[in-house]
Amino acid sequence: GVAPESSLLAVKLGSPDPKGFPNTIELMQAVDFSVRYAIEHTVPLVINLSFGNTYGSHSGTSLLETYLDYVSNLGRINIVVGSGNEGNNGGHASARLASLESARIEFAVGNYESSLSIQIWKNYWDDIRFQLTPPGLGTSFKIPNQPGSWRFSFGTTQILVYYGLPSPYSLYQEIAIDLLPRRDYISGGVWFFTAEARSVIEGIIDLWMPAAAIRGTATQFLTPTTETTLTIPSTAGNVITVGAYDSSTNTLAPFSGRGYTWNTGQVKPDLVAPGNHVLACAPGADNGYGVKSGTSMSTPLVAGAAALMLEKNPELTNVQIKMKLKESARDMGLPKNQQGWGELDLERFMEL
Repeated sequence: GVAPESSLLAVKLGSPDPKGFPNTIELMQAVDFSVRYAIEHTVPLVINLSFGNTYGSHSGTSLLETYLDYVSNLGRINIVVGSGNEGNNGGHASARLASLESARIEFAVGNYESSLSIQIWKNYWDDIRFQLTPPGLGTSFKIPNQPGSWRFSFGTTQILVYYGLPSPYSLYQEIAIDLLPRRDYISGGVWFFTAEARSVIEGIIDLWMPAAAIRGTATQFLTPTTETTLTIPSTAGNVITVGAYDSSTNTLAPFSGRGYTWNTGQVKPDLVAPGNHVLACAPGADNGYGVKSGTSMSTPLVAGAAALMLEKNPELTNVQIKMKLKESARDMGLPKNQQGWGELDLERFMEL
């Protein structure tokens, strides 16, 4: 509806499992298909990417983020990504430790939770040791401080640990914890990690759970951190990252994913657009329209704005579109990691 005369290229991401979600490779293939189509037909391209997950360091340095950064530099290719809906969902916790300091990070597991994965991210050069204590148990499981994978058991839960090495694109280190059921469900209650810093330079640790849509509402960190709740790949540096605000109150939508990017400090989102209670096309709804909320609603508004600008000037590059969006955005008086450069102002944007 924002750019009604634009041509649409709709690409459906597949998943072999009817209950599964598309993976990173399928997303990259979809982007590659779209870019090749635009190059073959000599047209500018705006990709609306209302897709994201919490799996990764949130630093903008993963394979997917690096790929999107590269694609965004090809010329008239603009990738617009939602910042996600994890701002107030309790799925992120963090701590910063000096040498010989420790921290306790508690999280609740709700009843009838069939599984849960938690990622711990830190700088590879920091020597920080971790223990995991299940509910009601006097002793803890020490997570081995060396690369490899391990398996423990507690009650109805299997605990799988993967202690990773830096990836080809990043010096950051992942420690992945999977809680899996030995029967039907994992053990509910309050679990906690203990982090002990031996010798550190940065001392930063961050933990992420899966997105709220795939875990119970009771499953969350007890002292969550709302910063750095962007979903991936909105953390990629060259994409246009869009958060959401409530246009009826002119306030940030509580669910809107917030920056900055982890350990690299990039300002994200780049801007925000209306994303709370937005009327839009909705298959199966009365008259084909329905009211929805989320950054999947705000992101298409900015993608449409970019398309309108390219209709006006088809030779503009991704960098030029992004700078015009920032320059024309209206400051809401919020911190940069919540609003970026401000709210979308389409009229001002089109005048630049």
